[in-house]
Amino acid sequence: MKKYLTVFALCSLMFSTPLLAQDESISSVVQGIGATELSIVIIIGVILGVILLLLVLMLYMLSFISEVFRKENPQLAEDPGWWESFKQRFVTGDVKEELAQDKLMDDHSYDGIQELDNFMPPWLQYVFSGTIVIAIVYFGYYTVLGYGKTGVEEYEEELRIAAVEAEARGASALASLDENNVEVDYSDVALSSGKTIFDTNCAACHASDGGGGVGPNLADKYWIHGGDVKDLFKVIKYGVIEKGMVPWEDQLNPQQIQAVSSYILSMQGTTPAAPKAPQGELYESNEDGDLPDESISPAADVGVSSDTTALSD
Repeated sequence: MKKYLTVFALCSLMFSTPLLAQDESISSVVQGIGATELSIVIIIGVILGVILLLLVLMLYMLSFISEVFRKENPQLAEDPGWWESFKQRFVTGDVKEELAQDKLMDDHSYDGIQELDNFMPPWLQYVFSGTIVIAIVYFGYYTVLGYGKTGVEEYEEELRIAAVEAEARGASALASLDENNVEVDYSDVALSSGKTIFDTNCAACHASDGGGGVGPNLADKYWIHGGDVKDLFKVIKYGVIEKGMVPWEDQLNPQQIQAVSSYILSMQGTTPAAPKAPQGELYESNEDGDLPDESISPAADVGVSSDTTALSD
């Protein structure tokens, strides 16, 4: 019985070692499985466990029956059991017969010391032959046929997948940006993008330096519809039709509207060449850093002073 338990323990170790080495990936997969799928996996595992237990019991019963027959029939008792036959054929071989023959290698003689041609167990011969077969299949699959991906190709594929996932995450974050959660962005990239959009779409009504024209002055602290970034985002997105301000949500994406809103706020504290008279109400709030410091205007950092360009309302 001990030998069967030993075989079972070795098989369990062989199958459990790769699983233990990949415990992190397995845990991540389990976390992504739903309750129904997890229940199915558990049921399948229980069924496989029962089948394995039945196989062990069958082997034990076969061994028990074989021992009974061997004891009842003296002729069978002299024959080796199936386990001994299996070991002799596949594991140990006929070691006694091999060792009884002195297989010295005549061509390997050094200072009178000859090398013994050691016996190789059958299982080691099978393993060695298997490695040769696997090497031929591996070479043919990856090199000759070119079906398999090399390490570099797998790495590049993972980079491609990661780039697609990053783009999807960025698109999702971009789609969720609106007038309720927008924040001012004074980064160089955002201000540069906002300046370009302002010059293209807004300077005609608000002047290139934000001093105003058909539209109101954007460089002073007076605002008709509110002066924080959320107010500007909303006005640019939906427009003010009754005052001639068209909605830009179909022409600019949320990130572009955020950039142009931040650029408009960055013009606070600049001096337009011909500023229009103040319109609306004085907006002094500086909550959440919506309005830049008058002494340091981000618009000035991107070349927007009295002769700079600005964005539309």
